[in-house]
Amino acid sequence: MKPLLPLAFSVLAAAQTYRLVPDWPQLPPGMAKLNQATAVAVAADNRVYVAHRNREQPILVFEGGTGKHLASFGKGELLNPHGLNLDAQGHLWITDIELHQVFEYSPAGKQLRAWGEKGKAGLDDAHFDKPTNVAVAPNGDFYVADGYGNSRVAKFNAAGKFLLSWGKPGTAAGEFDMPHGIALDKQGRVYVCDRGNSRIQIFDPNGKPLKQWQSKELGRPWGIEFAKDGSIFVVDGGDGPHKGPDRSQALKLDENGKIKATWGKIGLGPGEFDWAHDIAVGPDGAVYVSDVRNGCRVQKFSAR
Repeated sequence: MKPLLPLAFSVLAAAQTYRLVPDWPQLPPGMAKLNQATAVAVAADNRVYVAHRNREQPILVFEGGTGKHLASFGKGELLNPHGLNLDAQGHLWITDIELHQVFEYSPAGKQLRAWGEKGKAGLDDAHFDKPTNVAVAPNGDFYVADGYGNSRVAKFNAAGKFLLSWGKPGTAAGEFDMPHGIALDKQGRVYVCDRGNSRIQIFDPNGKPLKQWQSKELGRPWGIEFAKDGSIFVVDGGDGPHKGPDRSQALKLDENGKIKATWGKIGLGPGEFDWAHDIAVGPDGAVYVSDVRNGCRVQKFSAR
């Protein structure tokens, strides 16, 4: 497999590509700050869904433009939400690493379906071990990155039937060390942030390895999202082998994996990240980055 070659780019020029939108969002009454913000996703109507480690209000909904808090849901159903993505119908797909389950929710916050046995980890067609994220194809097939306890991707059809899985612990093509973020391109190829191996692996819909992207500039990918124009947005969490003052960053890539823009650095200041965990792109091109560890926030950036 051909790795991504190191690419030269200007940090200063890249940092000017996206600018922080201040005072976003407006948190619910009585909530001074978010808990560890594990995931963010944006619907076609520009509603922004945020998952954070809060059992009272685990999923928050905001208006993308103003940041106004619109709703909360998941209390009593979610314990430790980790991944959150949307399908073409606007349904939410949420993983819970404490329950070892995957959930489908309506846009209004009603739980529709669940996979995995509640509170029981495993490695088969009916169990997960701390699943990290989900990606859903236009035909309803969905892929689960079963990443903290297991090292695989599991595929299901639209009816929820298990079809196949691939991956095991290791560093070779098709092997994983914590498959974390997952996304699909328009051709149905599966992009997996192989976090522990500091690379993005790309597969066909049945798990055949196609190529990988890996470089010092890319860092250690944690989350990945495709924009409508095919651009790829990635967050480098900052815990990789290339740690330093410029780590934990957001990146924009083209379809070939070439880095087109980067912004952010490790830290707790405005526009900085303390383990950037997930990334999402709104219909207006705004980019949202969620922060775990001590960051505990979601920051919004607008394209210049």
